[in-house]
Amino acid sequence: MAPSPLQPDPELEAILDPLQGLDPARLTPSGLIPEGEDPRRRGGGEDGDEGKLPKQVKVAIIGAGFGGVDAAIQLMNAGETDFVVVDRAEGPSGCWRANHYPGIACDVPSNLYSYSYAPNPNWTRTYSPGGEIADYIERVARDYGVIKKTHFGVTVQSARWLESDQQWELQTDAGVLRSQFLISALGPLTEPVFPDIKGRESFTGPQMHSARWDDSVDLTGKRVAAIGTGASAIQFVPKVAKEALELDVYQRTAPWVLPRTDRDTTRLERMLFRNFPITQRLSREATYWAREILVAGMRGSKLVRGTLEFLGRRHLQRQVKDPVLRERLKPNFDIGCKRILLSNTWYPALTQPNVHLVTDAIQEITPTGIRTTDGKLREVDAILYGTGFHVTDPPAAEVIYGRSGETLAGHWNGSPKCYLGSTIDGFPNLFMVVGPGSGVGHTSILLGIEWQVSYAVQAITRARNEGISTYCLKAETMDQWVRDVDALSEGTVWVDGGCKSYYVDATGRNSTTWPTYTFKLRDRLKAFDPSEYEVARVTAPAAAPR
Repeated sequence: MAPSPLQPDPELEAILDPLQGLDPARLTPSGLIPEGEDPRRRGGGEDGDEGKLPKQVKVAIIGAGFGGVDAAIQLMNAGETDFVVVDRAEGPSGCWRANHYPGIACDVPSNLYSYSYAPNPNWTRTYSPGGEIADYIERVARDYGVIKKTHFGVTVQSARWLESDQQWELQTDAGVLRSQFLISALGPLTEPVFPDIKGRESFTGPQMHSARWDDSVDLTGKRVAAIGTGASAIQFVPKVAKEALELDVYQRTAPWVLPRTDRDTTRLERMLFRNFPITQRLSREATYWAREILVAGMRGSKLVRGTLEFLGRRHLQRQVKDPVLRERLKPNFDIGCKRILLSNTWYPALTQPNVHLVTDAIQEITPTGIRTTDGKLREVDAILYGTGFHVTDPPAAEVIYGRSGETLAGHWNGSPKCYLGSTIDGFPNLFMVVGPGSGVGHTSILLGIEWQVSYAVQAITRARNEGISTYCLKAETMDQWVRDVDALSEGTVWVDGGCKSYYVDATGRNSTTWPTYTFKLRDRLKAFDPSEYEVARVTAPAAAPR
């Protein structure tokens, strides 16, 4: 049940009301944003060379979402200004800019889904809508000066380590960029997966993935098919159901769905957060620890897991009265094996007379519809895909080349491995943000982002201060890490929960998620230890002969 909104206190409102003239959206750490500044302009660096990508920097950052923006801010806070951010989009915000399907929102409470150093007291809901999150990232990037260091509309085509020069070389559609360090902040939820279904390319109507939503397609009064029942689908299906004439929802596996305790934030709450920031910090801290309790269930606590499954079954029973439909919507795996979904509208949408749940497997897509294995052809005007992302097989790994000339994908050989979710043996001076093995399904990914970026910045700062040219993770450090993570994963719901999910790669390993409490990852990332790396120092130029 959603918590009841706080009741406004008229006397407190009267005291705080004069303070409401300030607009926090226009405040920066150093003052006000000038009127008329365009936050989406292409960065040009400190020399003001508008739109021109530099040829050489100390640090190159790929991606201007949460990870890339944080990397830029932490570098500047450490006194490092010789860096550039590149992003293929025309503005910041990463996946929250790319994803704009109907109903998009976060499934982590708002006060936890923000940078620790840049709280947002103005969230309109307890679970933030996607557009607000995109605006928040953009505002932080603007306020902290990241926009000026960012080149938008630049696609990185490949990244190659040059052993002879001890540098990374990035081939982009805006020219060649070289850097001593490379921070990959691409994020795991960037490249959409389309299912390998016979005849998919033959369909004559519009088709779109949730991550590539086409706003020009009007679904009003149309016959629509939605394939997939994951985190994106449970958000856009209820919205589409209100517009479509008929909506067929193709379900391969019924997900666990829990109530979503989402509501409007009150004016009083927002005033308290703005004027007494400690109240928002306390809310964030309480939310963090409440979320950490869920990990006990994922790691085997029968009490926690049983409680969650009870809540899921009760939610289904309350919202779906038809016993036949309810049976088809019952999950057949342990809760947490796939991402736990939160929704108050998913089940009611599936009970609408114009919505049809299809559980027969898809045989093929025809030019006019979808045929299932029972031989039935359902004709539709449009097909929507909520079929996830390339998490364990990211396409970017095919174009990142390490010390030996091998690609990252080849080095991984079907099972991504990344020390602390950050560094990889054989790939010097490469730092990843939300790399393999550091994902989370129960809490805010921003926690790990800040810790991993801090780890990378420590290394880069040490290199500057001590004349270090390269760090390359020792193979034995990586091997021990993999053994540790595999041991932590044993017996958890992520590998033994009875489902097939993006947490597990093609070899059967959990190579996606951090398999225990997040504060344990924080402790490991707290201090950069150069003894775990092969360290090379800058060689002084030879003295000229006399």
